[in-house]
Amino acid sequence: MKKASAFVASVAVMGLMTAPLAAFSDDTIRWARDGDIDSLDPHRATSTLSRMTWLQIYDTLLEFDDDGNVVPNLAHDWSVADDGRRITFELHDDIVCHDGNQFTAEDVRFTAERALGKRDRDRSITASSWGPIDRVEVVDDLTVAFHLEQPFAAFVPFMADEFASMICKSMEGDEDFGRRTAVGTGPWALVEWDRGNRVLLRAHEDFVNHGMPIDNDGPPLMDYLDIRVMPEGQTRYSALQTGQVDMIVPPIDDVPRIDESPDHELHIARPTGQNMFIEFATSRPPFDDVRGRQAVAHALDFDAAIEIVFGDLVDREHCPISGGVLGHDPEFCRAHSPEYDPERARALLDELGYGPGNPAEIVMMTWHGDNRDRMLQVFQSQLAQVGVQAEIEVMDIGTLNARVTTENRREEGRGSLDLMGWTWFDPDLLHLLWHSPGAYEGYTHPDLDELLARTRTTLDEEDRVEVVQQVFAHLLENAVHVPVYSPGWLWMYAVNTDLKGFKVSAFDRPIFNGVHR
Repeated sequence: MKKASAFVASVAVMGLMTAPLAAFSDDTIRWARDGDIDSLDPHRATSTLSRMTWLQIYDTLLEFDDDGNVVPNLAHDWSVADDGRRITFELHDDIVCHDGNQFTAEDVRFTAERALGKRDRDRSITASSWGPIDRVEVVDDLTVAFHLEQPFAAFVPFMADEFASMICKSMEGDEDFGRRTAVGTGPWALVEWDRGNRVLLRAHEDFVNHGMPIDNDGPPLMDYLDIRVMPEGQTRYSALQTGQVDMIVPPIDDVPRIDESPDHELHIARPTGQNMFIEFATSRPPFDDVRGRQAVAHALDFDAAIEIVFGDLVDREHCPISGGVLGHDPEFCRAHSPEYDPERARALLDELGYGPGNPAEIVMMTWHGDNRDRMLQVFQSQLAQVGVQAEIEVMDIGTLNARVTTENRREEGRGSLDLMGWTWFDPDLLHLLWHSPGAYEGYTHPDLDELLARTRTTLDEEDRVEVVQQVFAHLLENAVHVPVYSPGWLWMYAVNTDLKGFKVSAFDRPIFNGVHR
């Protein structure tokens, strides 16, 4: 790999270096996706496109292995006090930030305090996932301790997630951080973010891999990672065929051709932690009544819809969390879920006063991509058979998130449901979604709040699984969270065969450290 001068490297880190693509095309990995990131700041967004980019720029105290187990990373060791309220991390002494400074316990404290809202505008969108942190103690340069107000079972695995990405302290006070600048310790350093076009990254030559599940223990084998925005699926596919790009997020309809082509290799992430589900606006009829929600769950033949739209590319999901996540048990979940039963759906709607002369009118929403619009079209047809008239609206994910909250606040008008997707490595996902006030200000219940709180404070794994499954039962029996399928988005990667060494690890984490031609 070509060596950059210290000056060029420093300029690249500050996001000021630009270069014609042809100047480094042979040493560049070109990856085309269907959208852009929201932010370079791991505290300011939640989208998968952003998280996959943070994975390249930043690193985490802990890491997931290929099976989703938590292993050491920036921290070579950690310990949890008997009462669960102090977690101590011992850092490696050879970690270097992109700006050349050594990574120390001060960087950890800076990151955590920033995420928890030392300044309100910096507070992480997922601050609650850090848990009830009372203070962060710098014991010495390479030892940091988190003191919690109460035990928090999800804290240790969260330290392996991109939302817990470690930011180097040199970013403190940088008003451009997240927009034009980003400094971490990950395998790739920022060159530039050209909004709506691409994120260009350069190999971090001082990178040491202590936890990523890839054979390469040092810096990336190639010089640049060029993450391009190509919204149209056929444009991406054509660019892959002509060699304009090396890998793409493939259009679903072209997956069979890609899989059969000797020129392309299809990588499928397993497990992903992704879960597609239906949720309802419970602030008004018909979904303020459990019978209205149950009627939809009984009316939809999910197996048939999946076969029509995806074939065998996705799996039917029965639980509110996905396979590979603690507590997942499809048999348990099926026992607590409404089964496909159109007659029961009609009966429930009749009890609510709906029928042939007074159909229930609703809107169904989702976001663009991965044939989710086609899923809603199948649902539309199935709901029509039981007397529900559904209109479909498809939008970008940011608009959808805002719209769901708006629908939950409305007390009048058509009923509303959405096909939503979240991904997480731990059942704490359900606390983020459903503990009051909820991720979208939708359904809440005091009994559910109590159960969700216990999922966080119960440290024994068997006991925690029992509480998690009580949460499942509440959500499923009340048709609050109706699971549909998994995985849901960006779980496939089509790669030209002249590019070797690409890997997708657990929870849909693309790793480029070992990629070469």
